[in-house]
Amino acid sequence: MESRPPLPPFSGDDAVVKVRAAEDAWNTRDPERVASAYTPQSAWRNRSEFFSGRPAILEFLTRKWSTELDYRLIKELWTFGGDRIAVRFAYEWHDRDGAWFRSYGNENWQFADSGLMARRHASINDVAIDETDRLFRWDASGPRPAGHPV
Repeated sequence: MESRPPLPPFSGDDAVVKVRAAEDAWNTRDPERVASAYTPQSAWRNRSEFFSGRPAILEFLTRKWSTELDYRLIKELWTFGGDRIAVRFAYEWHDRDGAWFRSYGNENWQFADSGLMARRHASINDVAIDETDRLFRWDASGPRPAGHPV
């Protein structure tokens, strides 16, 4: 049986660890790595898309990162309780034409006893920005630096 500690019910420290682990994984832009944190039947709502299962998650993430280029993300714990965590996030990316965006949103997560995420609901809004207005400029090959503000 797959397991991804920390396991629910979450303490405040556990919730922070889960949020940062998710941020670090998503910043790799590696669909396989990210999908491995979800149950095989995980149910997602992302913007207006609804889907479930790791194959669908892999397809979604592959498509996402083929259009959202130079993606960099921050996540911040909003609240937690039992087997649930809510986060706020922001990420920056550009399209193939070089237009930059900052996407803001909220996610609600529910975890299985194994610590894998069983449900993910994301609401996201995009704001066009100038390249000079970017805030997330760390090296794309690694995680957000420890001192970078959220």
